[in-house]
Amino acid sequence: MTYFALALVLTAAVCHATWNLLVKRIDGGPELVWLFSVISMVLYLPVAVAVYLIEKPSLGWTEIGFCIASALLHMGYFLLLQQGYRKGDLSLVYPTARATGPFLSTMFAVVILGERLTTPIVVGGLAVVTGVIFLTGGFRSTAANIKSSVLFGLAAGLLIGSYTAWDAYTVSILVVPPLLLDYASILARATLLAPHALRRRDAMRRQWREHRGAVLGIAVFNPLAYILVLTALAFTPVVYVAPAREVSVLITVAMGSVLLGEGALRQRMGWACLIVAGMVLLALG
Repeated sequence: MTYFALALVLTAAVCHATWNLLVKRIDGGPELVWLFSVISMVLYLPVAVAVYLIEKPSLGWTEIGFCIASALLHMGYFLLLQQGYRKGDLSLVYPTARATGPFLSTMFAVVILGERLTTPIVVGGLAVVTGVIFLTGGFRSTAANIKSSVLFGLAAGLLIGSYTAWDAYTVSILVVPPLLLDYASILARATLLAPHALRRRDAMRRQWREHRGAVLGIAVFNPLAYILVLTALAFTPVVYVAPAREVSVLITVAMGSVLLGEGALRQRMGWACLIVAGMVLLALG
């Protein structure tokens, strides 16, 4: 894994942890997804047009079909994650999802994309995933909603693994520009969730009125986080990128424990060190 790819993934991790914290604080539903998707659509439109005009990608029916399927996977992930955050703890749902996702996406990459596993990748990936799992206390948390947190996290992780491998094929094999792939997902969310958002317009207006800065933050950081990851996937195998993204767990658990008062920060720091060790192995692999 090159240092440039690692820099992209680490920057993405900060963006990813930030928008997840903001989503948890707002505690919204599908109308919140629609709201920040529409804002993202407006903010990133000039960049999307510029990328299309400069790169002039070949977008046939195959490429469009892959973009649509990717958008549906991502929308399912967003809706499931929203529900998970409403039922469980940020510092439990997020790590569970992030532990499940890279394991599945790495397996998909090996089986479907034919990527090769090396010893440093295997050891580093296992260290990262193990650290993430036990960062939650090995699922023996004192949180009252541990079962809901873990179940929603596992389901979200399944979608993470699916869309990571799918999108890696789209940007590396079909050569769809990363920003355009993510923009297609934004468009799909804004379109498909519009009827629900209109029915919940009062809740949406309240969220905008009370959390305007947070909504804008999500609208900026949500696409940016994944665009950076997709850029890394365009020239870096999934088996490197998927586990390396887990550094976002360190940031998110710290945010959940300190900023949201979810606690148990000290006992998780040892496992955080294991994740960092896994990150080093991935970078050297």
